[in-house]
Amino acid sequence: MKYLFFAILTLLTTLSYSQENRSITGVIRNKTTPLEKAIIEIIGTNYSAETDGEGIYSFQNIPQGDYKIQVSIFAYKTQRKNITIKPTEQIQLDFQLQSDENELNEVVVSGTLKPIKRLESAVPVEVYTPIFFKKNPTASIYEALQNVNGVRPQLNCGVCNTGDIHINGLEGPYTSVMIDGMPIVSSLSTVYGLSGIPNSLVERIEIVKGPASSLYGSEAVGGLINIITKNPIKAPVFSVDVFTTSWLETNADLGVKFNIAQKATSLLGLNYYNYSQTIDNDNDGFTDVTAQNRISLFNKWNFVRKQNRLFTIAVRGMYEDRWGGDVRWEKKYRGGDEIYGESIYTKRGELLGSYQLPTTEKLMLSFSGTMHFQDSRYGTTSYIANQKIAFAQLTWDKKIQNNDLLTGIASRYTYYDDNTPTTALLNENSPEKMWLPGIFIQDEITFSEKHKILLGMRYDYNSIHGNIFTPRFAYKWKINDNNILRFNTGTGFRVVNLFTEDHAALTGSREVILAENLDPEKSVNANLNYIKKIYFSNGTFLGIETTAFYTRFSNKIISDYATDPNKIIYNNIDGYALSQGISCNADINFTNGLKFILGATYMDVSNVENDIKTRPYLTENFTATWTISYKINPIDLTIDYTGNLYSPMKLPLLSDTDPRNPNSPWYSLQNIQFTYSGWKNFELYAGIKNLLNFTPKQNNPFLISRTEDPFDKNVQYDTNGKVLVTPDNPYGLTFDTTYVYGPNQGIRGFFGLRYNLF
Repeated sequence: MKYLFFAILTLLTTLSYSQENRSITGVIRNKTTPLEKAIIEIIGTNYSAETDGEGIYSFQNIPQGDYKIQVSIFAYKTQRKNITIKPTEQIQLDFQLQSDENELNEVVVSGTLKPIKRLESAVPVEVYTPIFFKKNPTASIYEALQNVNGVRPQLNCGVCNTGDIHINGLEGPYTSVMIDGMPIVSSLSTVYGLSGIPNSLVERIEIVKGPASSLYGSEAVGGLINIITKNPIKAPVFSVDVFTTSWLETNADLGVKFNIAQKATSLLGLNYYNYSQTIDNDNDGFTDVTAQNRISLFNKWNFVRKQNRLFTIAVRGMYEDRWGGDVRWEKKYRGGDEIYGESIYTKRGELLGSYQLPTTEKLMLSFSGTMHFQDSRYGTTSYIANQKIAFAQLTWDKKIQNNDLLTGIASRYTYYDDNTPTTALLNENSPEKMWLPGIFIQDEITFSEKHKILLGMRYDYNSIHGNIFTPRFAYKWKINDNNILRFNTGTGFRVVNLFTEDHAALTGSREVILAENLDPEKSVNANLNYIKKIYFSNGTFLGIETTAFYTRFSNKIISDYATDPNKIIYNNIDGYALSQGISCNADINFTNGLKFILGATYMDVSNVENDIKTRPYLTENFTATWTISYKINPIDLTIDYTGNLYSPMKLPLLSDTDPRNPNSPWYSLQNIQFTYSGWKNFELYAGIKNLLNFTPKQNNPFLISRTEDPFDKNVQYDTNGKVLVTPDNPYGLTFDTTYVYGPNQGIRGFFGLRYNLF
């Protein structure tokens, strides 16, 4: 009995000792700096710890088994490791976290067409990850860009709610929008192509403000927006993001990853958006927001090749049915003059890919193709357009001593046809077919760690307009690790298609007049960029990025709404146009979990003719954006407050007696969101959009003129074609939808769910 007692006591002591000695300890650092208040979690258990002032954490009495341990702290990238706990094992597990200071050290490709750390690039590139866009969830990339400083989604139609993207006051066609570096969104698709790109498949969005023509072609005059999709290998196995609003807008993003024989990885994404309500809060008899039914399917493949050579290919298909107009409208009225409606059917297909050739030199073949078909009715106006674009580019990347060379050849073919009389007249009743072959070379020369220049040159031959030459120059001065100065300059050349780029040419009752044969636009661009990083002794980080920009246009094509209220007259400016200003972004990261992302842009955009300076329509002088985030770690709750502010814009009135305001007011769109992440792999989020309940109708008698007579059946004219003032038409107006500057959708709540399985 005595021996049995000692045996039991020994066993209990051994078990106790082994239990107490199963432990994990370690230090969390950023380089050599210990990180205090980092959260360490053993996923799937209740074990959680926080680092002390020396960055040390500890877990005791961990049951044996296999685990995944996660480390997270505000302003640093989350890191995970797999670990196995064995009996009586004491584990030392340290972590080195990378800073996440507004992605300053993110690898970017848009500035130089090759991977490079953002701080090392001679070209300033802004990077925005899904974390940024999740702070104000939206149903499309178009809407998501509203909180990017200097970038403004501009509505161009008060009925069908189509729009474009302005960068630093320049209209949408001056911005080249790409997917994975391929010219996917352009011309016809600038109006509708930004919808339906699944947000769940976006790895990041890179924005270049200023000249990018020498690498990306003549369309990149005002800037570049490059949507980088996720690498299937690194994507979650399964992801879903679904939200709805109190207006019953529903958006769903679905992503699935699968492997085939360990040789290929595929990422399949689906986006579905539906809004079918007929809401008329401003009581003008017309829909406040366009009804939409949209589905988009995306599939991307990455293939495993020898020597880790790249081969990726992706396809996307999109269909959208949208309409806006008289609340009584039904499909049976489409194209008729009984009840007014604007109905657009869009079918779109895309193919893009990159293939690294099996050669000793680094040769990359990139290719893309798009088909875009639009069948639309704007009242009785029929606009049926078909566009096909094929693009191929071969680049050679070579480093010779301190010269980092990139050279390439490219060719682009554009087919465009529509049913408008003007297009038939210009092209002699034949579709427009344009070839644009080109060659470019770029040399990034590193003189020292502090000084670097980039020389670029591109030559294109336009089969309609002839030779196009676009040089580029950039200089980077790394004063020290916390101060960087960059200067960029270049030229641009843009061929215009009014009917694919200016929605006002299609809608309403205005007649389109081409005052002359329109010459291509030319521009000279320059910007000066300065980055300042400040690290405070208490751990707070402040990053400031300031950019001064200047663009001068010759032959700019302007639209004249004022000469005749029934016409839009297009001609080349007899003079020049300017877009100049200064922009500033600031990131402030506090150690207590509070983070500010602030931005402001002042711009002076003008047309100068005969020494007379005028301001274009729908161009603001000042914008500001902000994102304020705070995470309450004990309850796994994050609060995001986002918003923007716009100064007044000049608006297109129809006559001297038009009672609407000639300028928009100062206005702001503000949102708040609460996100709970306490459940494994799940996020619940809810909030309110447009907290101030702003709508453009405020302080205006109406937005769309003469909604009671959209076909102008009761409008009377004098012998000169001027609209007469009559008892039925007291302001002397015609039906017009171009008086719009902001979304006509008031305050609304939203609720959503995200799930990611890794």
